[in-house]
Amino acid sequence: MRLIINEPLKIERLIVAIADLPSSLSGTKLVQLSDLHYDGVRLSEKLLAEAIDISNEENPDLILLTGDFITDDPTPIERLALRLKRLNARAGIYACLGNHDLFRERIINAFSQVGIKVLWNEIAYPLGEELAIVGLADFWSLEFEPEPVFTHIDSHLPRIVLSHNPDSAEILQKWRVDLQLSGHTHGGQVVIPGYGPAPILLQDLRRRTPKFLRNFLPFFKKCSPVVKYWQWSEGWHQVGKNQLYINRGLGTYAPGRFLCPPEVTVITLESR
Repeated sequence: MRLIINEPLKIERLIVAIADLPSSLSGTKLVQLSDLHYDGVRLSEKLLAEAIDISNEENPDLILLTGDFITDDPTPIERLALRLKRLNARAGIYACLGNHDLFRERIINAFSQVGIKVLWNEIAYPLGEELAIVGLADFWSLEFEPEPVFTHIDSHLPRIVLSHNPDSAEILQKWRVDLQLSGHTHGGQVVIPGYGPAPILLQDLRRRTPKFLRNFLPFFKKCSPVVKYWQWSEGWHQVGKNQLYINRGLGTYAPGRFLCPPEVTVITLESR
Protein backbone atom coordinates (compact mmCIF):
# COMPACT_ATOMS: atom_id res chain seq x y z
CA MET A 1 0.00 0.00 0.00
CA ARG A 2 1.37 3.41 -1.00
CA LEU A 3 1.14 6.50 1.15
CA ILE A 4 -1.45 8.95 -0.17
CA ILE A 5 -1.36 12.52 1.07
CA ASN A 6 -4.81 14.02 1.36
CA GLU A 7 -6.30 17.37 2.33
CA PRO A 8 -9.35 18.26 4.45
CA LEU A 9 -12.70 17.84 2.78
CA LYS A 10 -14.12 21.08 1.39
CA ILE A 11 -17.71 22.09 0.67
CA GLU A 12 -18.10 24.02 -2.58
CA ARG A 13 -21.31 26.05 -2.89
CA LEU A 14 -22.74 27.63 -6.00
CA ILE A 15 -25.97 29.02 -7.36
CA VAL A 16 -26.87 28.00 -10.91
CA ALA A 17 -29.46 29.90 -12.93
CA ILE A 18 -31.54 27.80 -15.34
CA ALA A 19 -33.78 29.14 -18.07
CA ASP A 20 -37.44 28.05 -17.98
CA LEU A 21 -37.05 26.60 -14.48
CA PRO A 22 -40.48 26.94 -12.86
CA SER A 23 -40.67 29.11 -9.76
CA SER A 24 -41.75 26.06 -7.77
CA LEU A 25 -38.28 24.54 -8.35
CA SER A 26 -36.30 27.72 -7.70
CA GLY A 27 -34.30 27.07 -4.53
CA THR A 28 -33.93 23.35 -5.25
CA LYS A 29 -30.79 22.08 -3.54
CA LEU A 30 -28.55 19.44 -5.09
CA VAL A 31 -25.55 17.67 -3.58
CA GLN A 32 -22.94 16.14 -5.90
CA LEU A 33 -20.39 13.50 -4.91
CA SER A 34 -17.94 11.99 -7.37
CA ASP A 35 -14.97 9.65 -7.89
CA LEU A 36 -15.09 7.68 -4.67
CA HIS A 37 -12.67 4.96 -5.87
CA TYR A 38 -13.71 2.85 -2.90
CA ASP A 39 -11.01 0.20 -2.84
CA GLY A 40 -9.45 0.40 0.62
CA VAL A 41 -6.59 2.61 -0.59
CA ARG A 42 -7.84 5.73 -2.34
CA LEU A 43 -10.67 6.68 0.03
CA SER A 44 -10.64 6.35 3.80
CA GLU A 45 -13.71 5.29 5.75
CA LYS A 46 -13.35 8.49 7.79
CA LEU A 47 -13.47 10.76 4.74
CA LEU A 48 -16.40 8.86 3.25
CA ALA A 49 -18.36 9.09 6.51
CA GLU A 50 -17.62 12.82 6.71
CA ALA A 51 -18.83 13.36 3.14
CA ILE A 52 -22.05 11.46 3.88
CA ASP A 53 -22.66 13.43 7.08
CA ILE A 54 -22.10 16.76 5.32
CA SER A 55 -24.41 15.75 2.48
CA ASN A 56 -27.20 14.84 4.88
CA GLU A 57 -26.76 18.02 6.94
CA GLU A 58 -27.56 20.03 3.81
CA ASN A 59 -31.05 18.46 3.62
CA PRO A 60 -30.83 18.25 -0.19
CA ASP A 61 -33.69 17.70 -2.56
CA LEU A 62 -31.50 15.43 -4.70
CA ILE A 63 -28.13 13.75 -4.32
CA LEU A 64 -26.31 13.16 -7.60
CA LEU A 65 -23.32 10.81 -7.91
CA THR A 66 -21.08 11.13 -10.96
CA GLY A 67 -19.17 7.88 -11.26
CA ASP A 68 -15.97 5.94 -10.55
CA PHE A 69 -17.32 4.22 -7.47
CA ILE A 70 -14.66 1.51 -7.65
CA THR A 71 -11.21 1.38 -9.23
CA ASP A 72 -10.41 -2.05 -10.69
CA ASP A 73 -11.87 -4.71 -8.40
CA PRO A 74 -15.69 -4.83 -8.04
CA THR A 75 -15.54 -6.66 -4.69
CA PRO A 76 -15.99 -3.55 -2.48
CA ILE A 77 -19.13 -2.31 -4.26
CA GLU A 78 -21.57 -4.04 -1.90
CA ARG A 79 -19.76 -2.56 1.13
CA LEU A 80 -19.85 0.86 -0.50
CA ALA A 81 -23.56 0.54 -1.19
CA LEU A 82 -24.18 -0.14 2.49
CA ARG A 83 -22.19 2.99 3.39
CA LEU A 84 -24.13 5.08 0.87
CA LYS A 85 -27.41 3.77 2.26
CA ARG A 86 -26.99 6.45 4.93
CA LEU A 87 -27.43 9.22 2.34
CA ASN A 88 -30.76 11.04 2.53
CA ALA A 89 -32.41 13.28 -0.06
CA ARG A 90 -36.05 14.31 -0.33
CA ALA A 91 -36.48 13.18 -3.94
CA GLY A 92 -33.86 10.44 -4.04
CA ILE A 93 -30.34 9.63 -5.16
CA TYR A 94 -29.33 9.27 -8.82
CA ALA A 95 -26.03 8.30 -10.39
CA CYS A 96 -24.13 7.85 -13.62
CA LEU A 97 -21.17 5.51 -14.06
CA GLY A 98 -17.54 6.30 -14.84
CA ASN A 99 -14.75 4.69 -16.82
CA HIS A 100 -13.66 2.56 -13.83
CA ASP A 101 -17.17 1.20 -13.26
CA LEU A 102 -16.73 -1.66 -15.71
CA PHE A 103 -18.83 -4.14 -13.74
CA ARG A 104 -22.00 -2.26 -14.58
CA GLU A 105 -24.66 -4.79 -13.67
CA ARG A 106 -23.07 -5.57 -10.33
CA ILE A 107 -22.88 -1.89 -9.44
CA ILE A 108 -26.45 -1.24 -10.59
CA ASN A 109 -27.72 -4.19 -8.57
CA ALA A 110 -25.82 -3.19 -5.43
CA PHE A 111 -27.05 0.39 -5.64
CA SER A 112 -30.64 -0.55 -6.41
CA GLN A 113 -30.70 -2.55 -3.17
CA VAL A 114 -30.13 0.68 -1.21
CA GLY A 115 -32.38 2.93 -3.29
CA ILE A 116 -29.80 4.55 -5.58
CA LYS A 117 -30.94 4.74 -9.20
CA VAL A 118 -28.19 4.44 -11.82
CA LEU A 119 -29.03 6.15 -15.11
CA TRP A 120 -27.30 4.69 -18.18
CA ASN A 121 -28.59 6.64 -21.17
CA GLU A 122 -31.79 7.20 -19.21
CA ILE A 123 -34.02 10.06 -18.09
CA ALA A 124 -35.69 10.49 -14.71
CA TYR A 125 -38.09 13.08 -13.31
CA PRO A 126 -37.67 12.86 -9.52
CA LEU A 127 -38.70 16.51 -9.03
CA GLY A 128 -41.63 16.34 -11.42
CA GLU A 129 -42.09 16.62 -15.16
CA GLU A 130 -40.72 20.18 -15.31
CA LEU A 131 -37.07 19.17 -14.80
CA ALA A 132 -35.34 16.19 -16.38
CA ILE A 133 -32.35 14.38 -14.85
CA VAL A 134 -30.34 12.68 -17.60
CA GLY A 135 -27.66 10.08 -16.93
CA LEU A 136 -25.41 9.23 -19.86
CA ALA A 137 -23.21 6.22 -20.50
CA ASP A 138 -19.55 6.86 -19.83
CA PHE A 139 -17.86 8.93 -22.54
CA TRP A 140 -15.23 6.22 -23.17
CA SER A 141 -17.76 3.42 -23.46
CA LEU A 142 -19.13 2.16 -26.75
CA GLU A 143 -22.62 3.11 -25.55
CA PHE A 144 -22.15 6.87 -25.22
CA GLU A 145 -24.99 7.89 -27.51
CA PRO A 146 -26.61 11.12 -26.29
CA GLU A 147 -28.69 11.86 -29.39
CA PRO A 148 -31.42 9.22 -28.90
CA VAL A 149 -31.62 10.20 -25.24
CA PHE A 150 -32.12 13.91 -25.90
CA THR A 151 -34.73 13.28 -28.58
CA HIS A 152 -37.04 12.11 -25.78
CA ILE A 153 -36.91 15.50 -24.03
CA ASP A 154 -38.90 18.52 -25.18
CA SER A 155 -36.51 21.28 -26.25
CA HIS A 156 -38.18 23.76 -23.88
CA LEU A 157 -37.71 21.51 -20.84
CA PRO A 158 -34.81 22.25 -18.44
CA ARG A 159 -32.46 19.35 -17.86
CA ILE A 160 -29.49 18.41 -15.67
CA VAL A 161 -27.07 15.95 -17.26
CA LEU A 162 -24.82 13.52 -15.40
CA SER A 163 -21.78 12.64 -17.51
CA HIS A 164 -18.67 11.42 -15.73
CA ASN A 165 -16.02 12.71 -18.15
CA PRO A 166 -16.08 16.51 -18.70
CA ASP A 167 -14.65 16.06 -22.21
CA SER A 168 -18.17 15.04 -23.21
CA ALA A 169 -19.18 18.70 -22.84
CA GLU A 170 -17.66 19.45 -26.24
CA ILE A 171 -20.00 17.01 -28.00
CA LEU A 172 -22.98 17.90 -25.81
CA GLN A 173 -22.94 21.46 -27.16
CA LYS A 174 -25.19 20.07 -29.93
CA TRP A 175 -28.03 19.87 -27.39
CA ARG A 176 -29.47 21.92 -24.60
CA VAL A 177 -27.69 21.14 -21.35
CA ASP A 178 -28.70 23.52 -18.59
CA LEU A 179 -26.18 22.00 -16.20
CA GLN A 180 -23.75 19.15 -16.80
CA LEU A 181 -22.26 17.54 -13.69
CA SER A 182 -18.98 15.68 -14.14
CA GLY A 183 -15.97 14.39 -12.23
CA HIS A 184 -13.15 12.18 -13.53
CA THR A 185 -10.26 14.66 -13.29
CA HIS A 186 -9.87 14.75 -9.47
CA GLY A 187 -9.24 18.44 -10.09
CA GLY A 188 -5.77 17.52 -11.34
CA GLN A 189 -4.91 16.57 -7.70
CA VAL A 190 -1.96 18.98 -7.64
CA VAL A 191 -2.47 22.71 -8.19
CA ILE A 192 0.50 24.96 -8.87
CA PRO A 193 0.00 28.42 -7.34
CA GLY A 194 -0.26 31.06 -10.04
CA TYR A 195 -0.53 28.45 -12.78
CA GLY A 196 -3.34 26.01 -12.09
CA PRO A 197 -3.66 22.21 -12.16
CA ALA A 198 -0.33 20.48 -12.71
CA PRO A 199 -1.60 18.43 -15.69
CA ILE A 200 -2.01 21.68 -17.67
CA LEU A 201 1.69 22.39 -17.13
CA LEU A 202 2.56 18.81 -18.05
CA GLN A 203 0.40 19.07 -21.15
CA ASP A 204 2.24 22.24 -22.21
CA LEU A 205 5.61 20.61 -21.57
CA ARG A 206 4.53 17.52 -23.51
CA ARG A 207 3.68 19.61 -26.57
CA ARG A 208 7.14 21.22 -26.44
CA THR A 209 9.01 17.95 -25.93
CA PRO A 210 10.24 15.90 -28.91
CA LYS A 211 8.03 12.85 -29.44
CA PHE A 212 10.87 10.37 -28.99
CA LEU A 213 11.43 11.66 -25.42
CA ARG A 214 7.83 11.84 -24.19
CA ASN A 215 7.42 8.21 -23.17
CA PHE A 216 10.54 8.34 -21.01
CA LEU A 217 9.45 11.29 -18.86
CA PRO A 218 7.45 10.65 -15.65
CA PHE A 219 3.70 11.42 -15.66
CA PHE A 220 3.68 12.44 -19.35
CA LYS A 221 1.97 9.23 -20.43
CA LYS A 222 -0.38 9.07 -17.44
CA CYS A 223 -1.73 12.62 -17.51
CA SER A 224 -2.22 13.13 -21.20
CA PRO A 225 -4.94 10.51 -21.83
CA VAL A 226 -7.11 11.32 -18.77
CA VAL A 227 -8.87 14.22 -20.49
CA LYS A 228 -8.29 16.37 -23.53
CA TYR A 229 -9.55 19.57 -21.94
CA TRP A 230 -7.62 19.98 -18.71
CA GLN A 231 -8.92 23.54 -18.52
CA TRP A 232 -12.15 21.85 -17.43
CA SER A 233 -10.45 20.15 -14.50
CA GLU A 234 -12.65 21.57 -11.74
CA GLY A 235 -15.37 24.09 -10.97
CA TRP A 236 -17.91 25.89 -13.13
CA HIS A 237 -17.43 26.54 -16.86
CA GLN A 238 -19.50 27.93 -19.69
CA VAL A 239 -19.23 25.64 -22.73
CA GLY A 240 -21.01 27.32 -25.59
CA LYS A 241 -24.55 27.87 -24.30
CA ASN A 242 -24.24 25.06 -21.76
CA GLN A 243 -23.08 25.09 -18.15
CA LEU A 244 -20.57 22.54 -16.84
CA TYR A 245 -19.49 21.81 -13.27
CA ILE A 246 -16.63 19.42 -12.42
CA ASN A 247 -16.35 17.99 -8.90
CA ARG A 248 -12.79 17.27 -7.67
CA GLY A 249 -13.92 13.93 -6.22
CA LEU A 250 -13.35 12.14 -2.93
CA GLY A 251 -10.91 9.41 -3.92
CA THR A 252 -7.25 10.20 -4.41
CA TYR A 253 -4.47 8.53 -6.39
CA ALA A 254 -0.89 8.45 -5.13
CA PRO A 255 1.03 10.52 -4.29
CA GLY A 256 -1.97 12.63 -3.21
CA ARG A 257 -3.44 16.12 -3.35
CA PHE A 258 -1.88 19.57 -3.02
CA LEU A 259 -4.09 22.68 -2.95
CA CYS A 260 -6.82 20.48 -4.44
CA PRO A 261 -8.99 19.17 -1.59
CA PRO A 262 -11.62 16.46 -1.97
CA GLU A 263 -15.04 17.96 -2.48
CA VAL A 264 -18.73 17.88 -1.65
CA THR A 265 -20.63 20.19 -3.99
CA VAL A 266 -23.83 21.95 -2.89
CA ILE A 267 -25.76 23.52 -5.79
CA THR A 268 -28.84 25.71 -5.47
CA LEU A 269 -30.94 26.17 -8.59
CA GLU A 270 -32.66 29.42 -9.42
CA SER A 271 -34.93 30.53 -12.26
CA ARG A 272 -33.54 32.69 -15.03
